[in-house]
Amino acid sequence: MQYSKSIGYALHALIHLAHAERGQNIGIKDLSSSLGVSESYLSKIMSKLRQDGIVRAVTGASGGYELARAADQITFFDVIQVIEGRHPLYECFNIDDQHHHLFFEAEDLKPESTDHSENKGCLVKKVMIGAERHMQQYLQQHTIQWVVDSAAFNPLTQTVK
Repeated sequence: MQYSKSIGYALHALIHLAHAERGQNIGIKDLSSSLGVSESYLSKIMSKLRQDGIVRAVTGASGGYELARAADQITFFDVIQVIEGRHPLYECFNIDDQHHHLFFEAEDLKPESTDHSENKGCLVKKVMIGAERHMQQYLQQHTIQWVVDSAAFNPLTQTVK
């Protein structure tokens, strides 16, 4: 599994915006220059973030982008969903247990049910969905503000926030 470059650019752009002084917006030209990405590519990313209410576009001569929500309210998971879409990472092939019985649970989970097909679950799907849930929880625990706070001291520039 690999995250797209768009997610990386989106996260870094949001961190730049969160690091800016309150009320200060950053123009797309400055933002794209800071990230080393073309303005047109970054504009598409920022448009998705704007449509989802994560950033706000400020119009006018000194326009640009600013966070529309507090940085501690924007999780990594939020950004991934906006950029990549809101669909599960794993999709089951719908292999039926009659032909591929090795992939399904041996015992019914709901013994009171008369429809045994709904009781047996694909074990591959169970593992993959479980892993995805753990990853989602981890990504939901980390916000843009967490990065800003964690980067308060930058040993490369010897500055303290």
